[in-house]
Parts: sequence; structure tokens; C-alpha cells
Amino acid sequence: MYRYAGDVVGAPVGVFEEAALEAFDLAFSVNGRLVRRSLGANWDMPFEAVDPVREFSWRKDGQGFAGWYYSSTMRDHVGYESWLERDRLILLDRDPHVVAIASQPFWLHWHDGTRKRRHAPDYFVRLSDGGARIVDVRAADEMDEATREAFDATGHACRAVGWEFEWAGRPESVFMANVRWLSRYRRARCARPAPVAARLLEVFREPMGLWDGAGLVGNRLQVLPVLFHLLWSGALKTDLVGGLMETDSLVWTEGSVWAA
Repeated sequence: MYRYAGDVVGAPVGVFEEAALEAFDLAFSVNGRLVRRSLGANWDMPFEAVDPVREFSWRKDGQGFAGWYYSSTMRDHVGYESWLERDRLILLDRDPHVVAIASQPFWLHWHDGTRKRRHAPDYFVRLSDGGARIVDVRAADEMDEATREAFDATGHACRAVGWEFEWAGRPESVFMANVRWLSRYRRARCARPAPVAARLLEVFREPMGLWDGAGLVGNRLQVLPVLFHLLWSGALKTDLVGGLMETDSLVWTEGSVWAA
């Protein structure tokens, strides 16, 4: 699929990875100017801090829906081009291993042996161990051959420089509905006052219903936003897959040992 100088049948993987460093180019924005260089020369750029390489726009009759999501991880807005991308952004924002997110970070350029190609991945993600992940979002039933080829090329480029590559489809609907609800309480201010958060972690060391446990801590109007923030952060746990959260949903403190 790729035109690599020196490709040989049966060559070790390392040969192809080395060739990919020159076969792919990255074009990214620097101070409002698009700069294009080889993958090998620029893979270590802090892409989590670059501007998107294209605008987020939508048409009245189009299927996409662009917007900006306030990321608690970034403490800033991150763009998306569809509801599916927005949902993946929420999940990335909740992931404790993710420390930074950038949308549409660069154009990846390559030649497929017939024509020039380019693709802008949906997200560049910086991980807590210093590694990187490229995330492309597309529902499985909306994949076409051109998209599959673009994702395949992107995955190859990622492997060449030691990045992870993830193709993200539709998340499970009940799980996503629960996480969307919790995302309303993602901001750090929802964890205050701190004594309420500490008391909730203490109360839920023994699993009990959400509503009952909140009542043991104090006025539910004050307690519930803190409880939802702790569920968002993972400090408190509940079953987000088995059904939509209810007042009697069982909640417990992360790390508690109990028999379900």
C-alpha cells in the first residue's frame, strides 16, 4: 500500500519502520503557519499543544455536528466534528491515564503507490507515562474503503514512532449515557467542599444505595454534586453498564473489598 524506498519482501519489521519515518510527512500549525516535515524529523513534537489544522464547521444538511467541549483534563475547550467524536472526547477526559488532548493535531501525508493521500486524525492524546496515542473515531457501519486505508496508514505511521493507535467506534449506549450524565460534574469545583467528599468516601466503604448514602452525609442538594464528581473521577464506583443510574444504584468506594 505504501511507497517506501528500499521495500524488500521478507525484510524485518524494523526496516519498514525506518522507511516509514521518511515515507510519511506531518503538517502541523506553528504560530498560525502550516509546517510540513517528515515523520522521522517531527514525531517528538508536543502535538498536545498545537492548534487544529482545520476549522470545526458543519453544514445544515450535513450529518456531522461540530462543537467545542470543555475538557477538565485540559482546562480548556477541545473541538469535535460529530456527536460520536464528542462522546469519545468525554471518555478521554475521564481516563486517568490521559494528561492532554488535542483535536485535529496534524495532517498525515503519504503516497499509496498510486496517488498522494492525507488524513487528519481526530485526536492526539498524551499519556501519563509520557507516551502518545492517536485516536480516530468512526462507527463500524460507516466505514468505507478510503477510511479503512487511511486508518491503516495512520496505524503504520504510529507503530514506526512508538505511538499507540486506536480506532474508536460507538461506545455501549447505557454506559455512555451514564458517563454523559456524570460529565456534567467533571469540573473540580464540584468536589467542594472537601469535607463532604471525604465523608462520602468514608460512608461508601460499605456499598449502599446512592440516595441513602448521600442522605447520611448531609443535605442532598449539596452532597449529590460532590458524589457525582467522585463517580466521574472514579474515586467512587457504581455499575455504569447494567442500567441507567437510579436513586437506589449501589455505590462503593474505589478499592473497597466486597462481594457483589
